[in-house]
Amino acid sequence: TCALPIYGMHVAWYLLPLAVAVSLVYSATRYEYPPQILRRSARLLVTILVSMAAVFAVLCLLSWNL
Repeated sequence: TCALPIYGMHVAWYLLPLAVAVSLVYSATRYEYPPQILRRSARLLVTILVSMAAVFAVLCLLSWNL
């Protein structure tokens, strides 16, 4: 169940567009050349998603038998 009325869509699906936006904005503030912005934002996006997946896995393991 969701805490917000999103009509059947799980709140976690908002993490993907949020990660894309954060990586693009951060890379655009650091670099000026558009291909470099896209390359660096793709690397940062992968880093963010892997980090979120690792945190999720740790939290799942810690709450396994609760």
